[in-house]
Amino acid sequence: MKEKRENTRFQTLAKVKIMGIRKSDYPLVDLSVTGCRVEFPVEEEIMPNNKFKMRIVPESASKVAPFNITVESKWVRVCVNACETGFSIVEPPKGKQFQRYVDYISWRYSQGKSMIGIEC
Repeated sequence: MKEKRENTRFQTLAKVKIMGIRKSDYPLVDLSVTGCRVEFPVEEEIMPNNKFKMRIVPESASKVAPFNITVESKWVRVCVNACETGFSIVEPPKGKQFQRYVDYISWRYSQGKSMIGIEC
């Protein structure tokens, strides 16, 4: 599924913890300044239009400290061995860690250091 987005989503190696969801450390597949996509190993009960607090733990190579964002679920896609959920960022993140991380993954992308997400 290809979509035309206003802001480029960059693939990541970060992990996320979503408050209110039973397991932590889900892979953050991609991220932009307006949204992100998270991969779940099994179908989680995340319904569209629900708000969540999300803690993002960037990969150590980024040298960016973990940070929190508030997101709203927009869609859920069930795949063969996983489930993906798209989120929009509903509150501007506090501090500079979010922007530093987006700058880092944008730089990785410009260097041709792509990372692979799951395939549906």
